[in-house]
Amino acid sequence: MTAGTLVVRAPNWLGDTVMALPALRALKAASADSRVTVVGRWAALLAGQGAADVLLPYPRRLGDRLKLARALRADRCDTAVVLPNSLESALAAWSWRARRRVGFDTEERGPLLTDAVPRPEPRLHQIDEYALLVGTAGAEVQDRTPRWRPEHGARADEAQVLLATAGIAADAPIVGLHLGAAFGGSKLWPPEAFGELAGRLAARDLAPLLLGAPDDAATADAVIAAARPTPSSLVGRDRPDLLPSLLSRLACLVSGDTGVAHLAAALGVPTVTLFGPTDPRLTAPRGPAAQALATAAPCSPCFLVECPIDHVCLRGLSVSEVERAVERALSAPRGT
Repeated sequence: MTAGTLVVRAPNWLGDTVMALPALRALKAASADSRVTVVGRWAALLAGQGAADVLLPYPRRLGDRLKLARALRADRCDTAVVLPNSLESALAAWSWRARRRVGFDTEERGPLLTDAVPRPEPRLHQIDEYALLVGTAGAEVQDRTPRWRPEHGARADEAQVLLATAGIAADAPIVGLHLGAAFGGSKLWPPEAFGELAGRLAARDLAPLLLGAPDDAATADAVIAAARPTPSSLVGRDRPDLLPSLLSRLACLVSGDTGVAHLAAALGVPTVTLFGPTDPRLTAPRGPAAQALATAAPCSPCFLVECPIDHVCLRGLSVSEVERAVERALSAPRGT
C-alpha cells in the first residue's frame, strides 16, 4: 500500500468493532508508511490493540460531524475504508474528500465510492466480509480470530475493586450473566431462565454475576426475584473502558448475541452465546472457547427487533442446555 493518510470508518456497534479487529490490524500492518486513523463510536476502546495510529470518536451530532469532516479534509485523506454498509458512512467518506473510497456496494451508495465492492451472496461471517473489504485496499488478513490484548494497571485494579464492592472474592470462579442487548428485546433470554441458571451455578460453588447497562436494571430486578440465592450484580455500574478488564476476570460469560460476548471471546474468555433472531453463521463470536447455542425454530433467524409471537427461538433454549454449555466452557483450555 502506498504511503499517505488512511482513514477507516469503523462500525457503530461494539461487537462489529471487535469483529473488525483482524481487518484493522491487517490494514495497519500493510500501511507501515501511512498514518492510519480509525473513526468510530467505539474507537477509543481500541487503544493499545495495534489497530491505528490515531483513534477518533465518531460524533452523534451533525455539526460535530461537519467539523470532523473539515479536519480530515485538511489532513488530505488519501484512502478511506468504509466498514459499515450504510449510506451515511459512505457519504461521510465522500465529505472527507478521500481520493480513494473503498466499501461494499450497498444502500445505493456506489456513486459515492471509488471502489464499490460487491457484497458476497450468500453472506459471509462478518469477520470474513471485513477481511474481503480490506483485501480490496491491499491488506491480507492472515488471522481471522479477534484477539484482544488485556489491560494491566489502573483499569485492571479498578475492575477488581468494582468486583469486590459487588461481594465477589478475588479468587472466585465468576460466571458473568449479561442480561441485555442493544439490538432489542428479541435477543433477550427470559429473566426467569437467567434466575434459575444463577441458582444452579451457585449450587456448583460458582459465582454468578449479573452484567448489563443501566437500561437493564428492570431485567436485573426480575432475575434477582427469580434466583435463589441472590446473585451479585454490576448492572449499570461498569463503564465501557472497564469492560476488557472486567471481562478478563470471568471464568465464563453467558449472554445473548451482543458485543460484550465478542469482546469476552476475543479476550480468551469462554463464552456461551444464545442466538434467537440473528444468525450464528454470520455473527457468532470467534474464540478458543466460544460456543453458540440456537434452537431450530422455523422462524429463526428473523432479524426482528421485537418478537411478534411467543419468542419460541430463545424460550426454546432450556436452562439445562445452557448449564451444560457452561460446564463444557469451564473445562475447556483458556487462552488467546
